[in-house]
Amino acid sequence: MLEEVEHWLTRRSWSVADRPLDRLMVAKAARGTTVSVVLPALNEEETVGEIVSVIRRELMERVRLVDELVVVDSGSTDRTAAVAAAAGARVEHRDAILPRLPALPGKGEVLWRSLLVTSGEVVCFVDADLRRFSADFVSGIVGPLLTDQDVQFVKAMYDRPLLQPATGHSGQGGRESQGSQGGRVTELVARPLLNLHWPRLAGFVQPLGGEYAARRSLLERLPFPVGYGVELGLLVDALHTAGLDALGQVDVGVRIHRHQDERALGRMAAAIYRTAQLRLSRAHLVRPELTQFERGEHGFVPRTHAVDTEERPPVREIAEYTAGRAA
Repeated sequence: MLEEVEHWLTRRSWSVADRPLDRLMVAKAARGTTVSVVLPALNEEETVGEIVSVIRRELMERVRLVDELVVVDSGSTDRTAAVAAAAGARVEHRDAILPRLPALPGKGEVLWRSLLVTSGEVVCFVDADLRRFSADFVSGIVGPLLTDQDVQFVKAMYDRPLLQPATGHSGQGGRESQGSQGGRVTELVARPLLNLHWPRLAGFVQPLGGEYAARRSLLERLPFPVGYGVELGLLVDALHTAGLDALGQVDVGVRIHRHQDERALGRMAAAIYRTAQLRLSRAHLVRPELTQFERGEHGFVPRTHAVDTEERPPVREIAEYTAGRAA
């Protein structure tokens, strides 16, 4: 590990306990900083309501840390939108945001569009599939942005136990696998890429984690990969735009969520590799497709999937965004 990174780890890695809520409220009031929390959601009716309820109860009613709580529904076919609204979130629909620009599928697309329907000076992203959710996920990563003006981008770090199928009839929805960290794409794809090509980012424990907060003034300057590559793309571009010392991470404990099958992880890995390749070359890229195999009635059947290849420009280049901010 680079000496610079070792030094960074001692200065820019924290625990959620380092910044109690009362300290955050004092810092927020002193600077008048506004905070928006965004949950990108696609068919998450089982989990989104509890996450919204916890944030609203703990961080909007007991204290006023969060000013705006928005769920952006990216085309759910279940009751995600209704559940989120009933729990107290404002629900925005992806296709209704910037309708002149047809929406592309992908998480990054939703995060990018969320900047046009939120107003906070600090924007916090939280995945909508988390179970046993704690408000620490929000207060932890927002905290450094409220107390330290030099910090611009903060990622959550955590343990990731695999959730195994439930045994018996406990109704608990699964049990944790001891000693397993999950994060297969992180360990097999993202971490090697970062260590080899961006070694200054080698200190991030969860570089692909979906829970992170940043200053709007930084986010509006960054391009957003529309799909699975968004987390790696934002991290790399934040490094180049703001510098390592402006980045940080906070230990928020344990993250439990739904795990995807190997084929979905393969598509995720391909998109992440392609995002990295674009940032390395900024030139002609390899064929943006991935062929996988499934066993069919007569043997293995190839299935070819397009790899996310689109990126949205920095949002400050969008006329509707700049007009809205000026209004």
